[in-house]
Amino acid sequence: MKNTTQGFTLIELLIVIAIIGILAAVLIPNLLGAQKRSYDTASSACANEIKNKQALYLIDKNTYASTKAALVGDYAPNCDSQVAWDVTAGTQTTFTGTATHPSGTKNYTITEKALTNTAKS
Repeated sequence: MKNTTQGFTLIELLIVIAIIGILAAVLIPNLLGAQKRSYDTASSACANEIKNKQALYLIDKNTYASTKAALVGDYAPNCDSQVAWDVTAGTQTTFTGTATHPSGTKNYTITEKALTNTAKS
């Protein structure tokens, strides 16, 4: 008698499921890390734009903006709505500010000379 039934054996199905499980275990952590990096990149881009807008403000007004509210119109940074940013102090020669994403892993501190990042605590 000839067996004409076609299909996969239980062993073949278990091997395929095991391979899919291994691939998922390897890929899922990498994908989650990529999402966190994208949040940090958005914060970094916003911080860089704040620094550039402050430079424009300095050229036009001969001083740095001292508040977030002062950076309006042409000086307002076009940051992602999720990125929290602020300019905390400004004088004719210096300023400080911050940018961070609530789901990111880094805080960015902005000064007239540098953009630095620190890990969130």
